[in-house]
Amino acid sequence: MMRVLVVDDDFMVARVHSGYVSRIDGCEVVGVAHTGAAALAAVRELRPDLVLLDVYLPDMSGLDVLRALRSGAPDDPSVLMITAADDAPTVAGALHGGAAHYLVKPFDSQALAGHIARIGAVRATLATLGNAGQAEIDAVFGGRAAPATRLPKGLTPETAELVARALRESAGDLSASECAELTELSRVSARRYLEHFVASGTATVRLRYGGTGRPERRYRAR
Repeated sequence: MMRVLVVDDDFMVARVHSGYVSRIDGCEVVGVAHTGAAALAAVRELRPDLVLLDVYLPDMSGLDVLRALRSGAPDDPSVLMITAADDAPTVAGALHGGAAHYLVKPFDSQALAGHIARIGAVRATLATLGNAGQAEIDAVFGGRAAPATRLPKGLTPETAELVARALRESAGDLSASECAELTELSRVSARRYLEHFVASGTATVRLRYGGTGRPERRYRAR
């Protein structure tokens, strides 16, 4: 369960964002703050995993809050900036301050869910990481490995990238049928690419068991 603190000076906006989060599987809103000071106090008290942080706060900039939250400790919360500020200096400040990502208002619930899913995946990787290989390090730091240059016969780099993008941008895992719908490929073709990614280590697969029939294979980008 990912514990989320919502920080926004607008009470109604904070309520809307809290509603978005509460509808995401595996997430719960543990608190809401409307000022920078209240946000810092809530982080100390509630120990959230993720802070949704506005830039425009009445007592201090959200960037100052971000910097105050970055102690370098393993249990520091991840921070997703959510703001109307779209100027380059603010975006650069968030990047250099250690924000996990930056989402410009207005946005829809699917966009937020996708970012939270990726942040959750990084946190889960860090929690289980021993001696990291370069692929794991690239994944943690946001690198996206390109599809393998040596593709099995019948697969093309262009379509491989199309399927890889669908996996990366998915808020959760995908079945071959869902991937086929997103990429406008046949189910058989989509599954060939997905199985290739599993074999090459750039995707994982799990089985989802239903009431009858064979289990469904669900794929997720590594």
